[in-house]
Amino acid sequence: MSQKTLLLTGASRGIGHATVRRFNSEGWRVITCSRAAFPAECPWGGGQDNHVQLDLSDPADTINAVGAIQEMVGGRLDALVNNAGISPKGPEGERLNTLDTDLMTWGKVFHVNFFASVVLARGLKDELAAAKGSVVNVTSIAGSRVHPFAGAAYSTSKAALAALTREMAHDFGPLGVRVNAIAPGEVETAILSPGTDKIAEKLPLQRLGQPEEVADAIFFLCSERSSYISGTEIEVNGAQHV
Repeated sequence: MSQKTLLLTGASRGIGHATVRRFNSEGWRVITCSRAAFPAECPWGGGQDNHVQLDLSDPADTINAVGAIQEMVGGRLDALVNNAGISPKGPEGERLNTLDTDLMTWGKVFHVNFFASVVLARGLKDELAAAKGSVVNVTSIAGSRVHPFAGAAYSTSKAALAALTREMAHDFGPLGVRVNAIAPGEVETAILSPGTDKIAEKLPLQRLGQPEEVADAIFFLCSERSSYISGTEIEVNGAQHV
């Protein structure tokens, strides 16, 4: 059997880094996308040869990267995981609400968190169709409720991404491509906001999630074990949504 290929955005830390490790452990080729150059100290994946450096907040940069990615995957793409996301804060680290988020920030957040997913999936639809592949959009618990730390632009962009998942499942289904989403809750990464541990104490599972637990859910949705699942959003949040 030929090696399967994953294209992953936002691969440099947290859930993205755990996802690289998970797929790599299963023998997949992982092509990573991020604003930063490939870190030489990273022991997973194919290194610089399987890395695309691009700024997803720049529409032109994202569109122009599609051609290069098409050459890298060689006509087949088994999975696309749209994991990249940004949530800007105020000068003192405070949450930016609808009243104090400037228009440029709204635009940048939506380009990274929403429009880039459209550009990549549509630009690579033929490669996904050739592999009967899977798309996974990483949304958020903040997409369905006001969150104490996630800003308004982030939250609404993730809500839009959840709606996009349904639309894409409808449109990509006839191509044999499944489209789903996962909505992480409070996951223990290096960029947690102060006070997140207090939220975790009130969850039914009473703990933070681990990046590896989210990566496992992503892998499931890209595997044959989920071959009849499409158009759904799986909550990965320790019952935070109930």
